[in-house]
Amino acid sequence: MTSIDQTLPHGTRDAVVTPSPAYGFRSFPPAIQILVGVCVAALIAAIVLDPVRGFGNVLLWGNYFVGLGLAGMFFVAIHDLSGAGWATVFRRVPLAFTALLPLGAALILVAFVLGGDSMYPWMAGEHLQGFKALWLSTPFAQARAVVYIALWLLFARVFRRSNAISVDGVRRDARIGAMFVVVFGLTVWLSSVDWIMSLEPFWYSTMFGVYRFAGLFAAGLSAITIAVVVLRKRGAFGEAINEYHLHDLGTLLFAFCTFWMYIWFSQYMLIWYSNISEEATWFVPRTARGWGEVMALLLLVHWIIPFGVMLSARAKTNERVLIRIAGMVLFAHWLDLFIQIFGSLSPDVPPIGWWELAAMFSAVVIAVALVAARLSSEPLMPDKHPLFSESVHHHG
Repeated sequence: MTSIDQTLPHGTRDAVVTPSPAYGFRSFPPAIQILVGVCVAALIAAIVLDPVRGFGNVLLWGNYFVGLGLAGMFFVAIHDLSGAGWATVFRRVPLAFTALLPLGAALILVAFVLGGDSMYPWMAGEHLQGFKALWLSTPFAQARAVVYIALWLLFARVFRRSNAISVDGVRRDARIGAMFVVVFGLTVWLSSVDWIMSLEPFWYSTMFGVYRFAGLFAAGLSAITIAVVVLRKRGAFGEAINEYHLHDLGTLLFAFCTFWMYIWFSQYMLIWYSNISEEATWFVPRTARGWGEVMALLLLVHWIIPFGVMLSARAKTNERVLIRIAGMVLFAHWLDLFIQIFGSLSPDVPPIGWWELAAMFSAVVIAVALVAARLSSEPLMPDKHPLFSESVHHHG
């Protein structure tokens, strides 16, 4: 019988068994570390001086980090559940983004518990009626937040500890994936209502949970694509990642940018067409002067440019193009969350300034450090996985 060593491309085996050098926050130059500290201090100052704006940025980045972690698990869960093998070789890359879940969860709890009175009218005493008054009661809402986060962290731990080295292990991972997909769908939907949509408690949209999913998974695919391409360029995968892997990642990114646009347009078109005041109140300030330009920029960088560029099959295998488009979509996801959150907190003018830039810089550096540290803590490729050889030899 041919061993797996003999079936791997030249140079792949060394990459499998050799862990990457240790990375983390300390691997950044001292100037970057100091600047991150200054930016974090600036965000704390924003919380003290302008609680709405400060806690709004904390809520934004909490949702951003949690979304990337959930997207990584969802990618692996769907891969396992469908019995696909093509992504096995970089399976640990999406799972590395679960390193962002604890930080994201902590930020959300800080914003939701400590800053709730500053951002949520129903926490500040605004009267609600019927089921909405029960659902948006502060103790119940905060308890739900703890439950969502506990479930996500539990699944992150289970995914990390899964070690499919046999066919039975693959089947077990598929069962775990099936359970996670159900929990993921319910918790993403409900948390998006609790943490974002309820910033305007009298507005509602039955499509908002799907819209949130479309955005976070497109961002997650972008982050996974960037990580895979960067690691491939540095030789971390040996010759195990080929152009077909890149093409499939590019195709998924193209598809979910288009899916996001489909959901965005469907929600906007139905609300515009019906012209019901309690529904239109969400879009009216976000399409007015000031916010209108931000919304136009969102559509440009989240769909128009990615769609136009990624139509080409060649673009989907071009590493430089993939990194640029994926980076654009990651920025677009921040812009999307900014519109969702600050369009409610500051409907008159988009509050984009030094505090937002400080939060963005520190968040990006810390996120890169956490994911890199997780990736360097174990061998990059699961070479004992039964589908590993199939993944290495993946072709279109």
